Amino acid sequence: ACLLVSGTTKHNIEVRGREGNNEPQLNDLAEAVAQVTGVPLPSQKLIFKGKSLREMGQPLSSFGIKHGCKVMMIGKRNSPEEEAELKILKDLEKSVDQTSKKLEKVDGELTGLKNGFLAKNLQAEALSKLDQRVKVAAEQFMKILEQMDAMSFPENFSDCRIKKKGLVKTVQACLAQCDKIEAGISDHIAKLQSKNLALSE
Repeated sequence: ACLLVSGTTKHNIEVRGREGNNEPQLNDLAEAVAQVTGVPLPSQKLIFKGKSLREMGQPLSSFGIKHGCKVMMIGKRNSPEEEAELKILKDLEKSVDQTSKKLEKVDGELTGLKNGFLAKNLQAEALSKLDQRVKVAAEQFMKILEQMDAMSFPENFSDCRIKKKGLVKTVQACLAQCDKIEAGISDHIAKLQSKNLALSE
């Protein structure tokens, strides 16, 4: 347990190591501080014995922090306005995640088809269904991109800017994956058609 001093407020904080890592690290402390104070990690400055703590992956003991120590935190919570925008971004992130999982499923099923897990006469129909699912996913990703495109933040909403930038990159990567899977489906359809032609000749 540490005593956290934030402005004039004091908090007793219990920090535990994560699973598989018994010794708590600085990021475990920072996360506990975020929960107690509402100040997000990027906005925190943790100070112990006059020194600023930065190496998030280091164990607390490496800084000399032990039970009963006093740690200071300087930082401010995001404004309610920024928190509201962050919540919208987090919801968008959730739907990106869900759509991305659906896409992975399609990719897996396509691999199964390529490996001949389905009778030839059923493959064409299965492929067109997979193609439809990829198109739906791509549409959802495009909608999310448009939504983010319409969001603009004041200069000081740095958490929102960082989150949006990362999410845009993720969505772009997902769209590239959609293209790749669609190309794979077209390729497999073409192979099936050429085989059918060869059989009918």
